[in-house]
Amino acid sequence: MKFVLFTDLDGTLLDANYSCELVKPVVEELKRKGVPIVFCTTKTRAECEYYRRELRINDPFIVENGSAIFIPVGYFTQLRCERRGNFCVLECVRVKYEDAVRALAEISAEAGVRVKGFGDLTAEQVAEIAAMPVELAKLAKRREYTETFFFEHASEGGAAAVRKLSEEIERFFAAAEKRGFRISHGGRFYSIQEKNADKGKAVRILTNIFRREFGVVRTFGIGDSENDIPMLRSVDCPALVRSRSSSGGAAVRSMNFYKASGFGAEGWIEIVKKFILTQYFNERHV
Repeated sequence: MKFVLFTDLDGTLLDANYSCELVKPVVEELKRKGVPIVFCTTKTRAECEYYRRELRINDPFIVENGSAIFIPVGYFTQLRCERRGNFCVLECVRVKYEDAVRALAEISAEAGVRVKGFGDLTAEQVAEIAAMPVELAKLAKRREYTETFFFEHASEGGAAAVRKLSEEIERFFAAAEKRGFRISHGGRFYSIQEKNADKGKAVRILTNIFRREFGVVRTFGIGDSENDIPMLRSVDCPALVRSRSSSGGAAVRSMNFYKASGFGAEGWIEIVKKFILTQYFNERHV
């Protein structure tokens, strides 16, 4: 049986400082046992490539909330798809970045809500609001399918202002759906993407490819926030790490998934050791 791990990055595999140092020993053990580590994230292709180099892994990855799947050329013996450099690319959406940016501007104007997208900011500004190094912020701005943004909330005005803002945001979500887009909430920010794209769809597509290649496959998923729910519903063994962000709220807590005791990367290590590495050992020593 082939084990495959699908994992979110921000707030999950990565620590609060966007570092993967803590998980490296466990990643090495997964690699020794031949367990693919598939990023399934809101992050861009450029960001995923950065962390793949950091962790020295060469497995497929899913970018921008399920918008596309990147598979190293030759990873599977039989796979026909568009090639971009060293990758086969399976696009799950038709919308490109420019379409998402244009739609975001139209939707925010219609709803009367002020938003700021990463495209409106310099790398230095993204680094400041996201509390990340500037070099990583530059990679975060290299989007191909979706736009990451945040609402510019009114800082004053009391309860009436809060109610007004809530109504405007409801109109914002409705306007996005009318245009064929969906708004997802990740660890710190929102994303606008094509309505039919989500992490779960991409996970199912890639899982079927793994099964054609390896036969029986058991899939594991680890996430921390609302936009991870489609991914977790599409794997055999879903689990959540504890989240310090607002997106790890009631919708996430209500899911009937295993919930780690640790936050972020510590919870990720707990889940991998408890379920994947233990099961691997047990199944080979029955």
